[in-house]
Amino acid sequence: MTTARYDKTAKNVLGQELVPCSFDPVTGFYRNGCCETGPHDLGLHTVCAVMTSEFLAFSKAQGNDLSTPRPEMAFPGLKPGDRWCLCAGRWKEALDAGMAPKVVLEATHEEMLAVVPLGVLKDHAKA
Repeated sequence: MTTARYDKTAKNVLGQELVPCSFDPVTGFYRNGCCETGPHDLGLHTVCAVMTSEFLAFSKAQGNDLSTPRPEMAFPGLKPGDRWCLCAGRWKEALDAGMAPKVVLEATHEEMLAVVPLGVLKDHAKA
């Protein structure tokens, strides 16, 4: 699948070209597979995270149910192993609670560095 990029110059947290996070399910604020951000993305959907059952339960308990399908919003519901562009604040909240899912550094937007340092992201990087 090709990507209709919002920002063709977007960089990841490693200073390289931002790569797609997921096309199945299609993620990103712009639903283009990438964790890009822009002026309308108030949630800063910048971190490409690999879902776990623990994180999905944590997120649901915090009022953000990511596991239940919402067909009216073209949202399939997420399952463990899916990659998804999470809001920076939700990932940080999960980090503080010891529930942060692994991140894909190459697909995590550099804006995430305004929320947590690169070292923290590297500590939670998917191998």
